[in-house]
Formats: sequence, C-alpha cells, structure tokens
Amino acid sequence: MKYVLLFVETEEFAADLDALGPAERERAYERVDEWFAAHADKIRGGAKLRPAETATTVRLDRGEPVIVDGPFVEGKEAVSGYTEIEVADLDEALRMVTTWPACPVVEIRPLES
Repeated sequence: MKYVLLFVETEEFAADLDALGPAERERAYERVDEWFAAHADKIRGGAKLRPAETATTVRLDRGEPVIVDGPFVEGKEAVSGYTEIEVADLDEALRMVTTWPACPVVEIRPLES
C-alpha cells in the first residue's frame, strides 16, 4: 500500500527550532536523517518544501480564478515536506510515523491506485 506522509510544522515547533543553538539544531537534523535511513527500504520519494509564505494559491470558485500569494489557508500549521512510502498496511505506516523525530504533526494519506 502506498501512502504520502505530510509533515506539518506548527508555529510553536518552528519557534522552538529557531531557538536551538547550532549544535542542538544539527543534532535535530541528524535525528531526521537517521529516521530516513532507518526506513529507506520503504521510502519511494519526497522532499522538503520551501516555507509556506513562498506558496502561490489559485482559487477556482465560480468565475475567474483568483491568484493569491501565500498558502491556501492561514493558520498556525503548514505542511513543510512530504514522503511517499510503500508499506504493507496502515498499521506499518503508523509504526513508522510514531518514531518521527521532527515536526509534531504527520498526516498519513493513502495514494490512489
């Protein structure tokens, strides 16, 4: 079964990361690298996204499209990256996600076959 893991940063998480010293921040990134290495056999792709403020959103709602700079929602959370995985089932995806060492929210979404 293929899923996409959407990694979601909160404002609090981003502030905490910014407050880390260089050595602590480097260690945090190392833990993420270790997580990806531990699950490399299941990972099929993915990428870190640029910050939400770099987004452009097109709203298609009856009439002319409206183009807006910024994310599609204004909120305290933003998708910061994604990874496509291939696992046996949702339970295996959940086991992977429970060990994710970074941003506090991960949405697991199945891919269409």
